[in-house]
Amino acid sequence: MDVGEGRPNLISDINVTPLVDVMLVLLIIFMVTAPMMIHGVKVNLPITESKSIKSKEDPLILSITKKRLIFIENYNVSFNALKGKLKKIFANRAGKEILLQADKDVPYGFVMKVMSQVKEAGITKVGMITEPLHK
Repeated sequence: MDVGEGRPNLISDINVTPLVDVMLVLLIIFMVTAPMMIHGVKVNLPITESKSIKSKEDPLILSITKKRLIFIENYNVSFNALKGKLKKIFANRAGKEILLQADKDVPYGFVMKVMSQVKEAGITKVGMITEPLHK
């Protein structure tokens, strides 16, 4: 059966060119925005030769910046309120573990004062975060 003479044949294939274009645009958007999704406090860590520590539950991260600002995760805390905040946070946690990351330019004495507040809050395990030595 002839459909009609002089009419061009219709192509019933799916055109994937628009789909590929959309996927490439989405890929570029995600590549540009992914580095912006990284949260945290920027700290210039000291470099050491140590192995990483494996933990069962995610430990709390305490950060000290170059300007001596103290952060619990991403929340700024004053030195005087640190002990009370940590007691409240760890009241319901089974593992009393915290990781401390301090800028390498922060005086050792200030880091020790912060660590004494952590110990007075009843936290039994304190780990230090450092940059690995690149060989």
